[in-house]
Amino acid sequence: MNPGPLVEPIDTLNRDELARYARHLSLPGFGLEGQRRLRAASVLVIGAGGLGAPVLNYLAAAGIGSITIIDDDVVETSNLQRQVIHRSVDVARPKVDSAAEALRRLDPSLHVRTIEARLSPDNALDLFADHDVVLDGADNFATRYLSNDAAELTGTPLVWGTIFRFAGQVSTFVPGHGPMLRDLFPDIPDPDSVPNCAEGGVLGVLCGTVGSAMATEAIKLICGIGTPFIGRLLRYDALDGEYSTLRFSPDPERPAVTDLTEVAAACAAAAAPGTAAGPDAGIEEITPAELVGLGTQAVLIDVREDWERELSSIPGSLHLPLASVRERGWDAVAETIGRRTERGESPGDIVIHCKSGARSAEAVELLNDAVPPGVRLRSLAGGITAWSAQA
Repeated sequence: MNPGPLVEPIDTLNRDELARYARHLSLPGFGLEGQRRLRAASVLVIGAGGLGAPVLNYLAAAGIGSITIIDDDVVETSNLQRQVIHRSVDVARPKVDSAAEALRRLDPSLHVRTIEARLSPDNALDLFADHDVVLDGADNFATRYLSNDAAELTGTPLVWGTIFRFAGQVSTFVPGHGPMLRDLFPDIPDPDSVPNCAEGGVLGVLCGTVGSAMATEAIKLICGIGTPFIGRLLRYDALDGEYSTLRFSPDPERPAVTDLTEVAAACAAAAAPGTAAGPDAGIEEITPAELVGLGTQAVLIDVREDWERELSSIPGSLHLPLASVRERGWDAVAETIGRRTERGESPGDIVIHCKSGARSAEAVELLNDAVPPGVRLRSLAGGITAWSAQA
């Protein structure tokens, strides 16, 4: 199914554009008219990270006329392994600025708009309504569902992609022309139900495979060519080198999206580190400021991997990888803090931390039932990232 071209073509291409896009102009079924449609199109790209980088590069190279980039993050050294639009000299710069500069180098006549912010219930509807197609390269569930709901409310086509470790997925949602994300996955998962890329890892080159597929979908929609992934979920396993396609249909019993109330609550939870593992989950947290207030009274246990501690660590913290907690439970903790327990002293306060709070919350949940009397076990909200920010 193809809903037809999304935009009317511009009148003409200039001489430089004819030379630049010569390989497109000779494509059967695409040609001059397809290129003129690309030049007329306005595209919103959510995220200038792993997926956003190849999406932005290829759409700019293809001849899209106007691109808006929205992202609230800055470039970090760990991004450079996969976010190929950024360079070492861009570290600490806003990603939108780095990405926009790269796109203007590629095509000086491209109109680039940057928004240094998160997609939110406050701005999503206006942004979606102002663009011909949206590509979502977000790294969290709340934003993905916000994109879906905003697309459904505004009637804007949405290209959606995800990556995790060695696998990726792509689908296309066009309101009124097939199923939407909520027909495939009806409920918004908890923010910490799947580790993010920082905790679970991601193969850098996978971003190029999935991001290129997303850019291809946008071009097909804009030009009205081919068969987009409407009602199909493309799945790619990089280790096996296999692609598969899952077909799905609209759910006739699914309630229509009428507002952003539900997804607004999910976005608020995702924006607040540690909230998903709050009191309702039986997990007690401590803020970085409260931890500083404890001084040397608390035992601080780092459940990250060895290589992560090589990059940064909280002075005085003990090391106990999460895998050991999963395997041995409280025995692993007792062994790690062995000197105190051997002297008969209660460790009193134990604070577990990781990078952002997800792994430490899991560790506390695993250990809660085995905590000895007199011991208070807590997870550091926001992890070493939040601790470093206030240090």
